[in-house]
Amino acid sequence: MEENKDEETCLEERSSISSPHESLFFVLAYLPLFQLLSMTQVCKSIRDAINNDILPWMNLIVEPPLSCRLTDDILIELVVSKAKGRLQILALINCVKITDDGLSRVVAQNPHITKLHVPGCTSLSPEGVIKAVKFLSENNHNLNTLEINGIYGIHKEHLQTLHKLINHNQTQHNQDLNKILYHEYTKSSTLKHNDTNRPIDVDVCPKCDEVRMVFDCPRIHCECRGCDLCITRCIECGICLRGSDEEVEESCCEDMLCLECWLKLPKCNFCNKPYCNKHADQQHRVLGSIGFVCDACHSNFN
Repeated sequence: MEENKDEETCLEERSSISSPHESLFFVLAYLPLFQLLSMTQVCKSIRDAINNDILPWMNLIVEPPLSCRLTDDILIELVVSKAKGRLQILALINCVKITDDGLSRVVAQNPHITKLHVPGCTSLSPEGVIKAVKFLSENNHNLNTLEINGIYGIHKEHLQTLHKLINHNQTQHNQDLNKILYHEYTKSSTLKHNDTNRPIDVDVCPKCDEVRMVFDCPRIHCECRGCDLCITRCIECGICLRGSDEEVEESCCEDMLCLECWLKLPKCNFCNKPYCNKHADQQHRVLGSIGFVCDACHSNFN
């Protein structure tokens, strides 16, 4: 009898150890795609939870290192088998293998996308993006934001067409929203429209008249506005580096910094230059030292 009890106790302990904690299943929907796919290899219960639950797949954000591996077929398989037509956010960051055909097929099966972000997807064309946005703008669908920086061949005519489609879409959404607010007498944040003056991440630069990302200076009383090719800015704080009285400093990654930001950043042990926060992962740590060595000094040192 005692041996049977001991065996039962061991089986209970093994089952309790092998089964994941219940709280783990609540965080699956908040994991980035790379970690989410990695979790499917942990155990069968977590894999089934990820594959059978639609919530983690309503927002599909593909970032490096997965970006270079994503193709049209893989994207469509993911969207069809996981999102099942309920995709709300589609963000493809630097996915150079995604084409117009792949994007249009995904959009056609997921008409409720509210955020479409495809920066750096160089295989997409302006016409393909317009086709996707036009589809999402039909039948009172609500596309709030569009990111297309890095797509080649975008001209002012394309940008005007996209603005017309999105603005018309937002007007329809505001009319429907006003009816809801009128009947319910509420101003809940879940009902408020995301009012933004720049639903598209690119604009026409007032200096070079090209379609690029256009920035405003965060300086007080400074009204400079232009793309990064027309106006040199600090990579950290974004202020314009203009005028002979402005002290401009270089970083290890060759980005420009204002003196204030340069002083705040940690410096290379040899050349006394910092990395900006965007390229901080290029630092080489030295054993037994609290500082770092930049890539150039590390190559010379070796």
